[in-house]
Amino acid sequence: MPRFAANLSMMFTEVPFPQRFEAAARAGFTAVERALEYADQLGTPRLHAMAGLLPAGADRRRHREAYVANLKAGAERAANAGRTLLIEPINPRDIPGFFLNTQVEAHAIREEVGEPNLKVQMDFYHAQIVGGDLAVTFRTHVGAIGHVQIAGVPDRGEPDHGEVNYDYLFNLMDAVGYEGWVGCEYRPSGRTEDGLGWLTTWRQGRHRE
Repeated sequence: MPRFAANLSMMFTEVPFPQRFEAAARAGFTAVERALEYADQLGTPRLHAMAGLLPAGADRRRHREAYVANLKAGAERAANAGRTLLIEPINPRDIPGFFLNTQVEAHAIREEVGEPNLKVQMDFYHAQIVGGDLAVTFRTHVGAIGHVQIAGVPDRGEPDHGEVNYDYLFNLMDAVGYEGWVGCEYRPSGRTEDGLGWLTTWRQGRHRE
């Protein structure tokens, strides 16, 4: 069964940040996606290295070369600390100018860097917007996917509505043996707890099986 983690920058925002950990635990989450400043203190095993924005008119090839070199150096340092480095494609509609947009390019860069502790983060929300074909993409690259995130498409709300069939994808995760976390990076339409019916339904359905 997929293991769900609450993204505290988007969920449980109705309470102050220090209280969101307890609120997430009460709602049934056993893990959260923590900010980078907590990584050293808590021994976070995976770190997200964001690609950043490409300046208008910039030479993409030159920036790609720098990106690959920086990732190689960063992955080597992360390996020395026993950690995994993650890169994430983000759709250009939400963040115009973001350098890395597609799963295909992310995995090409991962292969070019060639470090075993560099993995790709697959956010199904972003992946659906830039190209779809989610199931095939996930199945193809599952061995190199270090983290998954979910949200409804197109409004980035709860994952129980919109154009993505998450029930199918959750079952696919089990079928292909994905054992990583599933980060819930969506914007609740109201109180976070009131919108967790999707999680209760999924857990109850899995329990009946």
